[in-house]
Amino acid sequence: MNLRQYLNGMVPDDQVAFAQRCGTTVGYMRKALSTGQRFGGTLCVAIERESHQTVTRKDLRDDWQKLWPELGREAA
Repeated sequence: MNLRQYLNGMVPDDQVAFAQRCGTTVGYMRKALSTGQRFGGTLCVAIERESHQTVTRKDLRDDWQKLWPELGREAA
């Protein structure tokens, strides 16, 4: 699932709490999504953790293999 869909499935208060647990704000997430900005590695890990792997690092970064090569070995 992509992050936009995940956020849109929550009420605003839950979005705020989720973003806070990830160490950021809903505003930052929404702006980054709308401009196509890449999320940093630490934030990607937090989003994956806090979404209970509903949104994964692979969903968030097209270069995930460079940052987390171990993820490619998990499927093998």
